[in-house]
Amino acid sequence: MEPDFVLNATCKGFPLAAEPCAVSQLGERGWNLLDDALAYPVAVLRRTALAHNLAWMQDFVQRKGVALAPHGKTTLSPELFRMQLQAGAWGLTLANVHQLRVGLAAGAQRALIANQLVTDADLDGLDLLLRQNLGARVWFLVDSLTQLAVLADWGQRRGNTRRWDVLLELGIAGYRTGCRTHEQALALAQAMAASPVVRLGGLECYEGGLGQCNSTQDMEAVSALVRSVQSLVQQIDAQNLWGSDEVLLSAGGSAVFDLVIPMLKTKVKSRPVQGVLRSGCYVTHDHWNYGRYLKLVEAREGLSASLQPALEVWAQVQSVPEPGLAILTAGRRDLSFDQCMPMPVRWAARGHRGAGAMQATPESWKVKALSDQHAHMVFDAEGVWPQVGDRVALGISHPCTTFDKWRWMALIEDDGRISGAISTHF
Repeated sequence: MEPDFVLNATCKGFPLAAEPCAVSQLGERGWNLLDDALAYPVAVLRRTALAHNLAWMQDFVQRKGVALAPHGKTTLSPELFRMQLQAGAWGLTLANVHQLRVGLAAGAQRALIANQLVTDADLDGLDLLLRQNLGARVWFLVDSLTQLAVLADWGQRRGNTRRWDVLLELGIAGYRTGCRTHEQALALAQAMAASPVVRLGGLECYEGGLGQCNSTQDMEAVSALVRSVQSLVQQIDAQNLWGSDEVLLSAGGSAVFDLVIPMLKTKVKSRPVQGVLRSGCYVTHDHWNYGRYLKLVEAREGLSASLQPALEVWAQVQSVPEPGLAILTAGRRDLSFDQCMPMPVRWAARGHRGAGAMQATPESWKVKALSDQHAHMVFDAEGVWPQVGDRVALGISHPCTTFDKWRWMALIEDDGRISGAISTHF
């Protein structure tokens, strides 16, 4: 485990005049968000929602009979990684070797790199990490004969006889990486089986790009991908091309993750199968995009409620320069705006503290634009006016692109008490 991350004046949101402290010790300060103890803007995670989401997703995969390797690129937080592993995650998914280092240091013993590795620096780095973490198993993706030749060339030039654990990726035409046809994929699987530099451990795909937030369309599109993967799995199994005693089948973004479960539970004749779901954004969920997809998941699964938004960025009203417009102290540098504008979800008047101080925002309060350091919030001038010094919590749509804007986030209780913190390592 890496040393405790130290919070100090170099960390955005940490008060300049405060003594530095370790992330694990922040809760001992006795601070409360509504005491204005931290410098605005400040990113927070609501602890009760976070705990609920960790337990809910673990229960979901257990009921479905699959494993969870949450995608760590969402948060890249060792503290959250440890929470996910302690909740029962089978392993972690990462996007690259840099992220893998963070995941292994947080205690992961199994990891998927959901990407192709093709450069010397990445292969050198993965080789080093595997030598430093002898008990760890790491799989990465292969989708071409050219990449397979790159791996062989690296081993020859380095004089390294390592045999990499890999998953064959089946892709979707017009989308991201992955073999486009069964013929291409089967030829690659055959080459992998004959190669001394890789072990074909299973198949991987990513269905998220197919989602359109239309349940009928999403079910049809993802089911077609599931059937395609299942057919390829049976072809590979019939030719006995696997390189390990267990077949890993992995899929699952954060939008239509329920629809890939049949793929993850595909049976083969020759050996056991381990299905691995990779959803990552569930840990904090969000206030719009994944929220609308989740309503469809709930309808398909017969659920009344599931995940809860845990991530907020709190800002302060710094100016009300004209009727109907307030300027907040958070902007493009601080929160996601790639899917929609941040949404005011709760507020507390200046000087008001305690659980009762947080109120739902009036419906007319909406962020219409962002500058680098400001949010432009409009409101009904005939209704409740925000005042200079009021605090406003902004809900976000895409947690991934908010986490990478912060080196740390405070954990808060429902009454605003700061009970801890997490760090990020982008």
